[in-house]
This record gives sequence, C-alpha cells and structure tokens, in this order.
Amino acid sequence: MATSLVAVALITLTPQGSGWAWGSPLDEARWYLTGLDSTATIEQLAGNLILLVVPFGLAAARWPALSHVRVLASLSLAAGGTIELLQWALPLGRVVSPLDAVLNAFGALAAGLVVALGRAMGLHGPLLPQQYTKSLSADDDRRADAADAGSMSIESLRRQAR
Repeated sequence: MATSLVAVALITLTPQGSGWAWGSPLDEARWYLTGLDSTATIEQLAGNLILLVVPFGLAAARWPALSHVRVLASLSLAAGGTIELLQWALPLGRVVSPLDAVLNAFGALAAGLVVALGRAMGLHGPLLPQQYTKSLSADDDRRADAADAGSMSIESLRRQAR
C-alpha cells in the first residue's frame, strides 16, 4: 500500500511550473461533458477516477472497518481534498479543482465498496471451487488425497452445482 501512496504523491505533487491555477468546477464539468470524444479528456477523467483506486482498495481489504459507506466516503473525500489542498499550498504549477477531488473520491469509494462487496459475498481468494480456496489442514488431507484430476471435470462441477 505504501508503494501506491508514493505513486499517488508522485503523480499529483510533481511540479509542473510555479504557483497554481483555479479550475472552476462548472468549467471543468462542461469540459468533461463536451469533450468525451477527445482522448485528452477521457485520459484526464479516467486518471482522476482511478487515482485512489489502488490505495483505497488495498486499505479496504486490510481494514474491514472501511467497509462502512460513511467512513469510506468521508476518507475518500478527505484524501481527494488533501491532494487539491497540497496542490494549492505548494508552488507546483498545478490546477486546483474541487471537481478533481470529487472524481478522486468517487473512484476511491467505488474501489472500497467493491472490496467490501467481495468480502460480504465471501470472496477471499480466486474464484475457484471451494475445495481449492481453503488452505488444507490436517483434517483435509484425506479429502485432498482422494481428489483426482477428474474432480475438476465439467460433469463434476455440474453435479456440485446441483
């Protein structure tokens, strides 16, 4: 998770000049909505949406308390707002935009909710038959020894599904 936070800092806090510029939320929203046929607009939109996906996805996986929507929404808005505040406070030559903070927060919130949903559904590993998602204990050794290559056949999986 530390690596993803360093990447976010490098992406958002690398100087691109000096001072800062204000990005009017209405102007930016208009730019996004009217420029969806532009590669530059799509890249900017996607970049803002995915910026905090990895750190918040990992954090939600690590700390189940982040599965609560209010906590996750508050933290994601705080993270997006902090990025914009730092871009304003430091002379980086960046555009400070509340809309960017909201887009960052939306992506972070979506990532956290996907992880929480996966946890609620019991998805703790790859989507494989249950016998392969558990680590084998001493009690399971007999079952594992009895399993053969045919246990993964289509017919075997159909029987298990019934």
